[in-house]
Amino acid sequence: MIVAKAPMRISFVGGGTDLPDFYRRTPGRVVSGTIDKYVYVAVNRTPLIDKVSARYSVSETVGHPTELQHTRIRAALLDLGIDKNIEIASFASLPVKTGLGSSSSFTVALLKALHAFWGKRIDKKGVAEAASRLEIELIGEPIGKQDQYAASFGGFNIFQFNQDDSVDIKPIFMDFRKQHDLERRLLLFFTGITRAASSILAEQKANIDNKFEVLKKMSESAVNFSHRLHEGDFEGMGGMLHEAWFSKRSLASNVSSPLIDKLYDAGINAGAWGGKVVGAGGGGCVMFLASPDKHDAIRQAVSSVAKAENLPEFKEIPVKFVHSGAEIVFNGDELHANVA
Repeated sequence: MIVAKAPMRISFVGGGTDLPDFYRRTPGRVVSGTIDKYVYVAVNRTPLIDKVSARYSVSETVGHPTELQHTRIRAALLDLGIDKNIEIASFASLPVKTGLGSSSSFTVALLKALHAFWGKRIDKKGVAEAASRLEIELIGEPIGKQDQYAASFGGFNIFQFNQDDSVDIKPIFMDFRKQHDLERRLLLFFTGITRAASSILAEQKANIDNKFEVLKKMSESAVNFSHRLHEGDFEGMGGMLHEAWFSKRSLASNVSSPLIDKLYDAGINAGAWGGKVVGAGGGGCVMFLASPDKHDAIRQAVSSVAKAENLPEFKEIPVKFVHSGAEIVFNGDELHANVA
């Protein structure tokens, strides 16, 4: 058996500028950091069973990958030419559709594990490119590249998406104290509202021409935000997040909603410097940056809205940032080969 894991991420600024319809005209930029919430994929070799099995929220056992309902597993197996004698299972720290990039984290972990299954090594850039190709070209999702690169590389980064489809990765180095200080000032709540990012990004993609200048400003702001992150200017980061959230809301009609606005406004009115809905929008998680002495008031204010609006799945998610990206955490095939 082979087990791979890939981290989820919090995107801070620049989301939407990683769509090819934008960055092929002018560079897109996104700042993100990976967190201690993971997607795990286990791949098991079944030499005596000429079937393909996939176990996630449901269980599938089929004679050929073309029969699989799971789009990412089906596309990956067909692309790599794996058509039998394999069992794949996935597990995650959090539910899907939280806005934390779990779908792309799954794809990255899956491809990392499948390459190990074939006895091939794939580096961080290789798996990020392979995951982007699978999701955007093979499956046809109307999404960008930021999540695949974040899950593969790990840590804090500013990603620049270039007109020739290349991606520049610039790590943002923070010492332990500044990272700890950031964690102490960050609040993350799962709203309990789930949505498919593709539906929101499809409208954003259609609006790129009309919103080009807004997106360009969002891309350019990523450089300033990365400097503030490196310096530990958390209040300044909060102000930039607040401004960026209103820009992001203008990109598509379904990025926000009256309910999400109530949750966000409650946090701001309780003393947060700024925040955003993490990911494409429409639901998932809402994040705030605030002085630690304001956290209890923010928790109470946002939780009160969630209770009044009957959001039973609403909960706070404790977060720490991590620097490792996708990796193989167990390779039984390699162990057996070494023993032999």
